[in-house]
Amino acid sequence: MENETVKEKKEEKSKENFFSRMYSKIYGFVMYCISGVWNDPRKTFKVRFIKTLNLSVNSFLDRGLQIRSMALTYYTVLSLVPALALLVAIARGFGLSDTMQGELYSMFPSQAKAITTALKFVDSYLTEATSGVFVGVGIVMLLWTIISLLSYIEDAFNSIWDVKEGRTIYQKLTDYIAICLIIPILMLCSSGVSIFMSTTIQEQLNLPFLTVGVNIILEAAPLVLAWLAFTFSYYFIPTTKVDFKYAMFAGAFSAISFQILQLLFVNGQIYVSKYNAIYGSFAFLPLMLVWLQFSWMILLAGCVLTYSLQNVFTFNFLGDVNQVSYRSWHSMGLITMCVIVKRFINGQPPLSNQEIASKYNLPVRVVNRVAQKLLAAKLIYEVKLDENNTGLSPTLEVSELTLGRFYQAFDSSGENNIIPDFDIIYADMLKILNSVTSNAYKDFNTILIKDIPLPTPEQIHNILLKDDSVGREE
Repeated sequence: MENETVKEKKEEKSKENFFSRMYSKIYGFVMYCISGVWNDPRKTFKVRFIKTLNLSVNSFLDRGLQIRSMALTYYTVLSLVPALALLVAIARGFGLSDTMQGELYSMFPSQAKAITTALKFVDSYLTEATSGVFVGVGIVMLLWTIISLLSYIEDAFNSIWDVKEGRTIYQKLTDYIAICLIIPILMLCSSGVSIFMSTTIQEQLNLPFLTVGVNIILEAAPLVLAWLAFTFSYYFIPTTKVDFKYAMFAGAFSAISFQILQLLFVNGQIYVSKYNAIYGSFAFLPLMLVWLQFSWMILLAGCVLTYSLQNVFTFNFLGDVNQVSYRSWHSMGLITMCVIVKRFINGQPPLSNQEIASKYNLPVRVVNRVAQKLLAAKLIYEVKLDENNTGLSPTLEVSELTLGRFYQAFDSSGENNIIPDFDIIYADMLKILNSVTSNAYKDFNTILIKDIPLPTPEQIHNILLKDDSVGREE
């Protein structure tokens, strides 16, 4: 009896130890995924996958992309009639008006009445926009509405990439008008090709194996077209260099997600038809708004994924950039300036922001902000390396660029006259402050930037590996 009791206690203790070990392992893995992975310098597939997932989720939440998707939904509703009007006008020009309308009815089978009403609005819009004194104003308003939507998409993408300067007005007009004209043409051409392949080829040749192949192509065509559309959006819209392979991977993710959403949306319309007795043709509106918002969220999530894949090994800072201390800004600015100056002296090609962050283990978001501040201070300028890549080079003679001159320019860049008569109201205080800072800068004027020691990328890599091995032994 006593042996059985002792045995039961041992089994209970063994179970407790098992669950305790399992809890410790699960908790340790979760904490590693949340924060510990950023201290892991290895570049294995597992580390990259966890870092990419971590960075994507944090970036999506930190940048308020849910709110941006709501704003894009609002802009889309405003642009809906003009966009349909542009699509109908181009379809009529190609003689494919009936084909385009048939595609709309097939996409929304349970909302034929709502589509008919929308097309009536489009006809009225086109009639007003192309007749009398409204012809010029109507076309301008049509293009302006769509261009505004595209401009907001560009702003959303640039915020994800931490890009402050977007396209110029001229570039927006030329690029966006081209997009407005090319996309409807491609949509109509793809629809025409689908009809041609599904009817003419199969009826005339009547080959069973060819019919199967054509059916497979037609089934895969929407997914492939969506993949290409998302890929080129992630590659061309941000005003920064994007690696095409990462845009393709994110495009595939977004295309698959979008097709799943389409299936859910089409099936959901069957249940919405039950509310037609209460809401009439407006029963379609709530579901359409939800679909639009989720579609924009998929687009923005894919852009975040592209950004994460490209910057996963240079993104070692997940905190709020606005909370970085003034001392850290000084340190990051000096390190970035040292890298630029020493490469210039050694005759090496300039590096971009991302390359500086990658080679010297710096947070890419902080390097982007520092580079903008150095550009504003006229300490560096951008060098065009190729069509999509720019490097950074010093503007001043490096033999005259002292630490004091650097700090004075770095601290003075930006808006100084923040309120009217600021210098007059606080003259006595500013006099003391200027004398103190001038003396501090004077002490630094004997130190040249080019003489400040800077570790090489190889030394940084060895230090990180050494620290990681010590941490694992402990």
